[in-house]
Amino acid sequence: MTLYHGSCHCGRVQFEIDTDLKGAGVCNCSICTRRNAVMVRAQADEFRLLQGADDLVEYQFGSRTARHYFCGTCGIYTFHRPRVAPEAYAVNAFCLENLTRAEIDALPVTRYDGRSFPVPDDDR
Repeated sequence: MTLYHGSCHCGRVQFEIDTDLKGAGVCNCSICTRRNAVMVRAQADEFRLLQGADDLVEYQFGSRTARHYFCGTCGIYTFHRPRVAPEAYAVNAFCLENLTRAEIDALPVTRYDGRSFPVPDDDR
């Protein structure tokens, strides 16, 4: 396991994850397409919010199962609790400070067809 430290752009929200990065995920649902993030998964016991809980803004839509978190100051999407795995965290790989762009680009990517998940029309 490797310890990865993450933060938003302004640094108000800081977190860390312990994980072995074996891959990343990209989803085509409406919010993931617009934020264009590459996500890495961490189990709840591998994720720690170090500071900034009061600075996080939560966004939910559609089924209101997924919980998307953004920094209320700089607006950066930091992580979310996925609808298909609400017990886990999906972390924006570009927020991980000790992970280079080349390392992110080298990760095997799983493409999720979130647009086709059976949900209400406004959750796409």
